[in-house]
Amino acid sequence: MLDKTAKIYVAGHHGLVGSAIWDNLVRRGYTNLVGRSHKELDLLDGAAVKAFFDAERPDAVVLAAAHVGGIMANLQYRADFIYQNLQIQQNVIGESFRHGVKKLLFLGSTCIYPREAPQPMTEDVLLTSPLEYTNEPYAIAKIAGLKMCESFNLQYGTNYIAVMPTNLYGPNDNFHLENSHVLPAMIRKIHLAKCLNEGDWEAVRKDIGLRPVSLSEEGVKTVVDASSAEADILKVLAHYGITPEAVTLWGTGRPMREFLWSEEMADASVHVLLNVDFKDTYAAGEKEIRNCHINVGTGKELSIREVAEKIMKEIGFKGELRWDASKPDGTMRKLTDVTKLHRLGWHHRVEIDEGIHRLYEWYLKGICINHLQ
Repeated sequence: MLDKTAKIYVAGHHGLVGSAIWDNLVRRGYTNLVGRSHKELDLLDGAAVKAFFDAERPDAVVLAAAHVGGIMANLQYRADFIYQNLQIQQNVIGESFRHGVKKLLFLGSTCIYPREAPQPMTEDVLLTSPLEYTNEPYAIAKIAGLKMCESFNLQYGTNYIAVMPTNLYGPNDNFHLENSHVLPAMIRKIHLAKCLNEGDWEAVRKDIGLRPVSLSEEGVKTVVDASSAEADILKVLAHYGITPEAVTLWGTGRPMREFLWSEEMADASVHVLLNVDFKDTYAAGEKEIRNCHINVGTGKELSIREVAEKIMKEIGFKGELRWDASKPDGTMRKLTDVTKLHRLGWHHRVEIDEGIHRLYEWYLKGICINHLQ
């Protein structure tokens, strides 16, 4: 257990998970926290990261910073996803070792597992067959990160733990129409379609005023915001499958997904940081110690179509839900086996219906607050 006065560096403390971990630590009485925005500290810059560790000398590190995105972003920016994540991990984990950090928590993703992995996926199916093509570069970077933690522990006796969360959603999520993950993207698309369906242009302009939407066609970039003409807004939103009559989503809607409320991921992460040591992550007496990472999820799944229908009901959109089967589905199933997590003392509490309700309320509140400012 870390002392309440321990200095804890949370890398990525403005992000979806990092901000929730920061808040969770504060609620538990850990107030000696250190965070830097991307402008203050570029984690791709090894010299800058070294200087930061030289100055701050944290006792513990939470590595929640990463270059992330949905299927479209992973397909288009493959080099960015592998290069940037490897660099961030190399710099932060490396400097943590050089500066004698007592405890490190590395956050990965369940996309590390093979595309055709047996379901539910235990930690031991890692590296047993090919990865899903769409996010292979990101997955390889995260596998490298967890293996780096594992290898430092085995060679140097460090105490670095890797957790692999399932699909996350919650406060401070990314609602970018191109680069966000599936659930927040669906919430925003269906919200905008409802506003268009009801002719509520004030609400549409509030939304895109807070988060302008861009479209690039034949080398020409169009950006619409609160001041744009209605025709331009309709054209750009239609490109993302948003019309007054319907919302069109990528794929068939058949893939099954597991979703975890981000504040619960934070609670699980802090539980592991404070209560779990490397020796707790594998069975005693093993000749070959591997796959010491910990799945973090609910152990429950539902289809993308079911999630979209729940969001439609929550938001109250009366139009159609359509699917573009020409676009990729990604992995068909990604259900985690959370037996190890339960054995280590943590269980989820927030179910998907409550989570969708909470996130839509948070989204609407953010639009209203920013509109009034």
